[in-house]
Amino acid sequence: MDAKSYNAALADLRTVRDQIKKARAALAKQEADRDKRIMQLAAHEKATAQRIAPAAGLSVADVVALVPDLAPDSLAVDDPQAPELSAAAGADIVGCTPAPPQHAAAVPTMPPAPARPALSEAAPLEPPVASETPRDLPSIPTGGVGDAWFTHTPGLASTRPNFTQQARTTVFLDTTTGVLVHRNQTHRLDLADRSAADILTGVFHAVPEGVERIYITAGDPWHRDTGRYPYLRDAVAAWLNAPTPGWRTDTGRGRDRMAGHFVHARNPVGRYQRDNGDSHVEIRSVGEWFDVDVDDPATVRDAFVLLWQALRRHWNDAVIMGSPSQTGRDLWTRTIPTRGQYSDGFPVLSEELRGLLHATAGQGRNELLTPPRVPEQLPQLVEYDRTFAYAKHTWKSPVGTPCRITAHAFSAWSEREQMRALYGCGHWQVRVTVPDTWNHVGLLPAPAPGDRAWHYPAGSGTTFTTWAGGPEIHTALANSIQPWKIEIIDGILWDDGKPLDDWAKKLKETWTNLSAQAHFQGDAQQARAAHLASRAVRSILLYGIGAFAQRPRMVTGTTPRTLERDVPPDAEIIGFDDELITWQKPTGFARDPNAHPEWAAAIWSGARAALLSQRHRDDDTYVGALHTPPGTVVAFRTDALYLTQPQDWPHHHQPGDYLLRGHLTGPATAPTTEEELLTLRDAGRGALTAEREA
Repeated sequence: MDAKSYNAALADLRTVRDQIKKARAALAKQEADRDKRIMQLAAHEKATAQRIAPAAGLSVADVVALVPDLAPDSLAVDDPQAPELSAAAGADIVGCTPAPPQHAAAVPTMPPAPARPALSEAAPLEPPVASETPRDLPSIPTGGVGDAWFTHTPGLASTRPNFTQQARTTVFLDTTTGVLVHRNQTHRLDLADRSAADILTGVFHAVPEGVERIYITAGDPWHRDTGRYPYLRDAVAAWLNAPTPGWRTDTGRGRDRMAGHFVHARNPVGRYQRDNGDSHVEIRSVGEWFDVDVDDPATVRDAFVLLWQALRRHWNDAVIMGSPSQTGRDLWTRTIPTRGQYSDGFPVLSEELRGLLHATAGQGRNELLTPPRVPEQLPQLVEYDRTFAYAKHTWKSPVGTPCRITAHAFSAWSEREQMRALYGCGHWQVRVTVPDTWNHVGLLPAPAPGDRAWHYPAGSGTTFTTWAGGPEIHTALANSIQPWKIEIIDGILWDDGKPLDDWAKKLKETWTNLSAQAHFQGDAQQARAAHLASRAVRSILLYGIGAFAQRPRMVTGTTPRTLERDVPPDAEIIGFDDELITWQKPTGFARDPNAHPEWAAAIWSGARAALLSQRHRDDDTYVGALHTPPGTVVAFRTDALYLTQPQDWPHHHQPGDYLLRGHLTGPATAPTTEEELLTLRDAGRGALTAEREA
């Protein structure tokens, strides 16, 4: 691309940007009109949220939020068992040796870490003003009802498999060019309008012996009709459910319980089987594994070959499954010990505790700090990304039957016992108070308005109640600026164990070997393939950990528009067209033998704490957001920090090290939306790449 073409492309991009802005404005106007019509309908004496919701394309909860008078009786009654902040009655510690009850539950302050560099002066932050009421997080019921949660689900445990996964015949397809790679052969297909039917017909014509998995490497065919739908999910659902002559939606087979399509805006999965039932195939996006730039299908195939070869050095029965999360959990089960304490497997927590962890243990920290907390004009934007971050936090995980630690029990312990508990594997309900003179970022997550939304209060004197893991509590108490006030309300404490250590070590060695191969490989295509394979290893660990969390199972269904009153009252409308309403509803937790949300929660807590402060023992230094001057942190994004100043932080190519990913020189207008932040991020990455290549 020459300079003239580049400038022309920029002009075209600006045109698209303006069109998007207009479309969003039009959509906002339509949504306002919809809300107005809902409120008009609510005036009717027989109006119900259950009847209005499907007509509006909203859930019942959304309608009730607009018109509270439409709340069903079961939602309008106040909960008589609402939790209080006082210590729970009954046993102080469930599953452990009881301690005599006392009243105090405050946590003593801890000695701070070595002082960080001198900070520039900044005024204490004002408490944030919330536009909506934050949601209440659940608590453990008092007495015997809550105590009964502290057990395992009978007959459900993670055990080592006694079978070998079967490899699937896989092809790689670029739907833009029609290039198909199968083993060492390359075909060029005519995909017509890139429908699922066209893809199935073309692939099975080119590979008549049969295919079981089709990875789409480029083209995103499920986005071909996005202009006809208000949301990406609607376009994807329509593409997946379009007619496929000779094929129908797969209903599952053998050990593979995966059935039906998976609707996802970016990385959907289409599962099909022939009408005669003799062929099963899935269409997936390779974006589940890594981001593809301009890589052709042959390079992507080479990446999967290198990945399989590298994994086989540690697992002689390794098989790459459809997604990184499936592969990660399958590989983990093959590290379950055959001898010792857990040779019979790792038991699964009670459904009540799994539900509590699902509701109270957030994932990565995503927060954008806007003026006046940062300057209106940023002098620079510097991006640091923690390399293979979650692998840093797998060395210790919760095991065994958990104990309940009430406020009374915690206060009865000595300071040494309290600190030992907070260093251990625990999940704590706490009342938090931000110091009056605090002028830096927030330290602990708090529930924000919205489903599973979190924010990080930093306003001086702010008090809130939340749940947090031991690493974050420890950071709040022992940070190098000023300890926060923490009061224990309730807690869950496990024994320390290493159920993930062997698995993670093998994946880290695989990642290290592939990263080195990408660096030293002389052939450009093989170097790129090795790099993609190393990114796939990251996804195996990252999404494998996420899979342990286990979300409540969702059922998706469709109802004809003419029968909209038959949409289940507790369903959420996720799409609709002229004929069908598509909805989904939760059905509780499946009996998943590999559900361990306590492991995911512990790792996520450790990763969030490391974004704030992390020690490099070999360099005798600390890194993280708390070791930067106030007002210089622009954003947190899972395992990345965005700052207004560069930092002299060590990077030894080890998991958890902060890697400089982007550096944009200013001045630049401070971002106020995620879209603006990502635009600046991409510009910073491009600038750093250009600087290094100069």
